[in-house]
Amino acid sequence: MYDRENYPTPGDRLDRRKLLSRAGGGIGMLGLAALLGDEGLVGRDLMAAAADPAINPLAAKPAHFSAKAKAVIWLFMNGGPSQVDTWDYKSELEKRDGQELAGFDKNTGFFTDQVGPVMKSPFKFAQHGQSGKWVSEIFPHMAGHVDKMAFLHSCHTDSNNHSPALFMINTGFPRMGFPCAGSWVTYGLGSESQNLPAFVVMSDPLGRGLPKGYTQNWSAGFLPSVYQGTWLRPTGDPIDNLHRPAEMNDAQQRAQLDLLAKLNRRHLERKDGEAELAARIESFELAYRMQMASPEAIDIGRESAATHALYGIDDKRCTHFAKQCLIARRMVERGVRFVQIYSGGMENELSWDGHSNIAKNHGGFAAETDRPIAALLEDLAQRGLLDSTLVIWGGEFGRLPIAQKGSTGRDHNPHAFTVWMAGGGAKAGTSYGETDEIGHKAAVDKVSVNDLHATILHLLGLDHKRLTFRYNGRDFRLTDVAGNVVEQIVA
Repeated sequence: MYDRENYPTPGDRLDRRKLLSRAGGGIGMLGLAALLGDEGLVGRDLMAAAADPAINPLAAKPAHFSAKAKAVIWLFMNGGPSQVDTWDYKSELEKRDGQELAGFDKNTGFFTDQVGPVMKSPFKFAQHGQSGKWVSEIFPHMAGHVDKMAFLHSCHTDSNNHSPALFMINTGFPRMGFPCAGSWVTYGLGSESQNLPAFVVMSDPLGRGLPKGYTQNWSAGFLPSVYQGTWLRPTGDPIDNLHRPAEMNDAQQRAQLDLLAKLNRRHLERKDGEAELAARIESFELAYRMQMASPEAIDIGRESAATHALYGIDDKRCTHFAKQCLIARRMVERGVRFVQIYSGGMENELSWDGHSNIAKNHGGFAAETDRPIAALLEDLAQRGLLDSTLVIWGGEFGRLPIAQKGSTGRDHNPHAFTVWMAGGGAKAGTSYGETDEIGHKAAVDKVSVNDLHATILHLLGLDHKRLTFRYNGRDFRLTDVAGNVVEQIVA
């Protein structure tokens, strides 16, 4: 049958040069076809290909080994919460209140010329739960959940400055340019949801700004940009282009996408096996699905009045953080892999950075976060989600057990801070590691940031030594060349 489209014209007739060119190209195409066949990328349906990580990098991937945790909610107390005023009770502070700390290195804190005496906590502590955990009075609601938590009291880091310490706790390096933990997790596991971002970040919405280092704290670094955190704006539309243009309805938008998909598939049929083209087609559909699903996922108005009351939505002190915690639960419920919520903004009194008055600073931020976090743990447990969701609480470093000279505040302390985890395979009702008698330095069973990251990845079924990405001729990982899993807090 005559086929005008494919019938060679005189200009298409083969001379010797064209023959050699086409034959050589054909040999290359045979090799490419073999390679694509080995990867399973030839002759497949586009929808099946979209579920393949080679085409859709956010497709769910198997873990290295079986684990309970499937998702993470990281409650980040930005600014450096004081371990000795929250979870690490030290009776010795009361005995030595007002005394000079002999042998103290003035370069430990950030303000080297403002070294004051030992200062007791302004808060009362009491024991709670079957574990008998000592808890500060600023956490009356979370105190009821200590038997769900695994405490790491001997954490330490490398820097006494906010930005490097934030980069360290988020990326494993004290400088910018590296992928954060959320990016590594979504790179390793993908996402259970193909309708929502895999990695979501929420910042303080009260005009306090972003944490120091800004969006670098949830950057994908040298990983593909698809793994970076999706920041939900605290005001206005939380995501760019969340709503379609006002003049367009759903049927019109769907018709546009269907036409685009039809044209692209026709093109793909002539270029079978082009993963990048298939991925680009899938990206249009993903954007549409996100546009459809995101408004519902963040609409807490769909929750019951009882749930609102549990989180404290109507309590003006904690409304903003309560909404974010509830959104976080809705996100992981819908398959989002990693959610990070920042309490506190840029610096000093705008965050947990209590330089001048630790009682006022920590008392205020605790009032904003205590009830919502307790509600989150209770809500996850009631819905059967706590076993599969790893909840993390902590900041970038701790605070000194001495007063900042001329104030009732505390300076930064990289030598000791507390992190707790709950759910997701963390061993409930346990405490690991100890600081010295006044909470100055990690003293027993020290936990580095690399150890912390290795443990988080382990609870998600990821071997931190195997989760690597080659960049500039080197295999990088979240834990760099260090890190040991804290097996004692793994259930």
